[in-house]
Amino acid sequence: MTCASCVKRVEKAAAKVPGVAASAVNFATETLSVTPGPGFSAEALVKAVQDAGYEAKAETITLDIEDMTCASCVSRVEKALKSVPSVESAAVNLATGKAVVTVLGGRSAVPALTKAVEKAGYRAKLQAEAGETDTHEEAKEREISRLTRDFWIALVFSLPLFVMEMGSHIYPPLHHRLMDIFPGNLLNYIQFTLATLVLFGPGRRFFVKGVPALLRGGPDMNSLVAIGTGAAYLYSLVTTFTPDVLPYEAQHVYFEAATVIVTLILLGRLLEARAKGRTGAAIKKLAGLQAKTARVERDGETLDIAASDVVAGDVVVVRPGERIPVDGSVIDGASHVDEAMISGEPVPVEKNAGATVIGGTINGKGSFRFRAERVGSDMMLSQIIRMVGEAQGAKLPIQMAVDKVTGWFVPAVIGIALLTFLVWLVVGPEPAYTYGLVAAVAVLIIACPCAMGLATPTSIMVGTGRAAELGVLFRKGEALQTLKDVDTVVMDKTGTITKGRPELTDIAVAAGFEEDRVLALAASLEARSEHPVAEAIVKAATARGLVVEPVEAVEAVAGYGIAGKVSGVTVAAGADRYMAKLGLDVSIFGETAARLASEGKTPLYVALDGRLAAAIAVADPLKPTSIPAVKALKALGLSVVMVTGDNRRTAEAIGRATGIDEVVAEVLPEGKVKAIEALREKGRKVAFIGDGINDAPALASADTGIAIGTGTDVAIESADVVLVGGDLSGAVHAVEISRKVIRNIGQNLFWAFGYNILLIPVAAGILYPHFGIMLSPMVGAAAMGLSSVFVLTNALRLKRATVTDIGAAGAI
Repeated sequence: MTCASCVKRVEKAAAKVPGVAASAVNFATETLSVTPGPGFSAEALVKAVQDAGYEAKAETITLDIEDMTCASCVSRVEKALKSVPSVESAAVNLATGKAVVTVLGGRSAVPALTKAVEKAGYRAKLQAEAGETDTHEEAKEREISRLTRDFWIALVFSLPLFVMEMGSHIYPPLHHRLMDIFPGNLLNYIQFTLATLVLFGPGRRFFVKGVPALLRGGPDMNSLVAIGTGAAYLYSLVTTFTPDVLPYEAQHVYFEAATVIVTLILLGRLLEARAKGRTGAAIKKLAGLQAKTARVERDGETLDIAASDVVAGDVVVVRPGERIPVDGSVIDGASHVDEAMISGEPVPVEKNAGATVIGGTINGKGSFRFRAERVGSDMMLSQIIRMVGEAQGAKLPIQMAVDKVTGWFVPAVIGIALLTFLVWLVVGPEPAYTYGLVAAVAVLIIACPCAMGLATPTSIMVGTGRAAELGVLFRKGEALQTLKDVDTVVMDKTGTITKGRPELTDIAVAAGFEEDRVLALAASLEARSEHPVAEAIVKAATARGLVVEPVEAVEAVAGYGIAGKVSGVTVAAGADRYMAKLGLDVSIFGETAARLASEGKTPLYVALDGRLAAAIAVADPLKPTSIPAVKALKALGLSVVMVTGDNRRTAEAIGRATGIDEVVAEVLPEGKVKAIEALREKGRKVAFIGDGINDAPALASADTGIAIGTGTDVAIESADVVLVGGDLSGAVHAVEISRKVIRNIGQNLFWAFGYNILLIPVAAGILYPHFGIMLSPMVGAAAMGLSSVFVLTNALRLKRATVTDIGAAGAI
């Protein structure tokens, strides 16, 4: 908004939105306040403001959600958050215990959000900031501690019950011995006491959460456990204290079933909580890479301060073996730095004056000073941690389908349990009450939406963490699923397949000339030019330790070349037409020129004192991993296409050298988008890999955009996946990890749904008429806990996922 008329337009646009009772704009603070009425939609309000030509920016905040235990909890929390008028979208992750909410008003909406979550029966708070003491991780540790304590209490009180009841069935003399020791109804009273201690001690959590959820009409996993164990307990109470109301043959107690169910479910939750902690190991590992202290020069003094206190512009001193605290550029000194944690590249990188250093990487044996440029949340490591966290909290399309199923799963299970009880009462053998109760409780206990809810997010968490270790950052979690379906990879040439900067690749000298001397003279001349080709020649000479000498009488001939006098020698350098203009015949380098042309290189010629001395080729060379990476992509069954604005001869030479299937050359940035659209019209699923500003439209239009991490910020922001290492090996790893994660999710979902589809009918007693088999509720509780542990354990296998070793940038 730029003026008062803008204010009026925004107010008018907002007032027209259905559900907006009143609207007011504050020009000074650039805020719009609305009074919502019936039918209000934040999404509709944002669209109306955008249609008026302005931008209403919703903020994304993360909430820590407590007390979620299963997939149905996820759908209820999401529904509660979306009921808040200012919320645009909400995604809840069971594995991380977090909700990512896009909401108008940002943090000011937190009270309304937490209130909505509390009304649904859960607890929510704004995610702890880095450095706060009460972090989400500490809360997890407390949960594990509580579960451990409660499990052992439940086990200690349940074990005597289990031995007394089940032991009597296995070894009948034990029953008679117990009846002699505890005459009359005393044995039942002892069992009642032990069961009460378990159910209203460690098992209280199931009733506190489950019963209110049931009364609200939104039952969850706690409700199933509360109904199942409560039914067994109440039935046993009747048998213990008023047995005459039941037929004699139905006078059984199930105290041991109720307590063992609680104990086994607590064990399952304890194992689940511990495994969940391991799924977030990637974030912890990345956070652990941050340096704790930094040595800086301020006001003529060298001080040791906390790394978090370093500000942009500080001069930081790095000693041998130290971890670099922040991002910056080297001022003086030299060393080699281990950047494996960022790039996946195991070979230390040389750092001299002007080189970029990254916070969290480890210095080698040298020492240097650098100027801090990016600190705190702007550091590359901080951005990586944020990107990995966002990807781990993402919802894939496959998970949204699962959420729809789990939304009605628990009510359906309760319905099946009631139907099971009624069927047993009507057609079951005597004692029908007992059989019906056992079957109904078994159905309630064995049903496991926990495994369904964990199937997708745990695989995403572990998979994206493993990808980060390999230098592959999934900025958008959905890319995990879209990348798996890709069949064509389109890539840019400059900076993606090639290094993106010209280098001296060939030098051939005529008879009677010395290579180093010719190169030194040519570099001395070219040092007066700002052309990238000239820069490459100077850099090559400097790398050989050659001295660049002063030049006199420099003359640049536009479109031809440059000439001048170096130490009394007349030096001319330029294209073949320049040599022809000088009356020199370049045919002696005919074979060399033909070979260079076939490789997509254009030779330059150097003449000294009127004699043709050398042919020099400067080109943008391939990255070392480009050829093996293209080969690996093709081995994965992908078609590889290169699209570039470079000339066709050079592009085709690069295509031949790398083994690329198809080359599209001499196109403008919009031509890259057209090439992608043409492939998609043929039914192809396309991933685009690029690094420059001109690649941003193509990155955004592809099914999956993959940005080279050493490229521009614009390209990275337009991409779904970022390759931190800066070469194509990361693209291979991204595809491989994507396929492994989606396969892992498929295995988890097959188990989670298959488990319920097979065992709920068994628990209901479908096998009893033919085989006489009834599933014990205790077996159901053990199976339910193990199903979640299976899903988590299967997801954790992704931590060891192997990828193709591609040269120096292989798996780490």
